[in-house]
Amino acid sequence: MSATLPLDRSAIAALIPHAGRMCLLARCLHWDAQRIHCQAEDQGDPGHPLRSAGGLLAPVGIEYAAQAMALHGGLLAREAGGAATPGFLASARQVELLRERLDDLDGPLDIEAERQAGDAQQILYAFQLSHRGRPLLRGRAAVVLNQPPGRG
Repeated sequence: MSATLPLDRSAIAALIPHAGRMCLLARCLHWDAQRIHCQAEDQGDPGHPLRSAGGLLAPVGIEYAAQAMALHGGLLAREAGGAATPGFLASARQVELLRERLDDLDGPLDIEAERQAGDAQQILYAFQLSHRGRPLLRGRAAVVLNQPPGRG
């Protein structure tokens, strides 16, 4: 792992497709071939790009996890001397929402994802968001990687 940790928001933004305010991760604290641990701290911001009239609802945590997964792919690709293959979140399964909202929490959110399986076309991750050691939501996600024409 050649990246100096922790990675800050600007280093993260250079590795994921999420730009501007949609880059939700504040830092990456740890990563290896299977896992990544990031933090976010913008959940209380009234201008949060995913905030609804009811506040920042817990399902938004899936987007935080998806960005951690994208960063994991970017870091792995960079370590291998290449660039990440763009992809998309195809499904989120077995999602447990353990609270209704995220915007009433002060201090950083911890976002962890663990690669469980994958190949050149898709990757399966388990993820969890927590705050001060208490789980907020968890689940599994499938990421489908875009393939160049003729390879899919």
